[in-house]
Amino acid sequence: MDTHAPIFASSNEQTQTNFKQTKQTTKIMKKVFAIAALISASFAANAQNASSTATQTVNLNLSNAIELTFTGNNSATGAAVNLAFNTVNDYANGVTSGEQGLKVRSNKNFAVTVKTNAAAFTYIGTTSPAPVMPVSDVLGLMVSANGTGGTIATPFSATAYADLSSTAKNLISNGSKGGNQTFGVKYEATPGFAYPAGTYTVDVVYTATQL
Repeated sequence: MDTHAPIFASSNEQTQTNFKQTKQTTKIMKKVFAIAALISASFAANAQNASSTATQTVNLNLSNAIELTFTGNNSATGAAVNLAFNTVNDYANGVTSGEQGLKVRSNKNFAVTVKTNAAAFTYIGTTSPAPVMPVSDVLGLMVSANGTGGTIATPFSATAYADLSSTAKNLISNGSKGGNQTFGVKYEATPGFAYPAGTYTVDVVYTATQL
């Protein structure tokens, strides 16, 4: 028994020595990791990009604007409307046109008026003296479509023709602002049998005005 006692003592001492070395190694590794983390954080902070700010004001200077055009040619001057009287029935019943489309673009609500540029038609023909055909009681207008958001003004309507004259009359009241406010019109001519052959011409003038 005495022979084996030194052997057990030596083994315990070795275990304690190994434990101390492991503990010291663990402490060293923790320090190494902590230092590495600090170094990494320092590099990350130094790697951030520098920045600078500049500011500029942008002003939108809007003016009121309105445009009235014919949709058939996107122009303020529409194509000529030809009403042909070829038979006695044409003279008896009158002749109507196809629909003429117009479009308003406006940043404010608007109204549209209509008139002719003269009180009587201009005559081109061989009869002398030149006959005088008044616009009133001969040339009428009907609003065949209304996409303006406004109302058709009296005496015009969507179901009957009203006389035109050289005095401006309200056609569309309180049209809504927008970029595609359209309406359509049709003409009816009823000269009867009182006038000789020839071409009778008058300009119809539409005016859109912001409210």
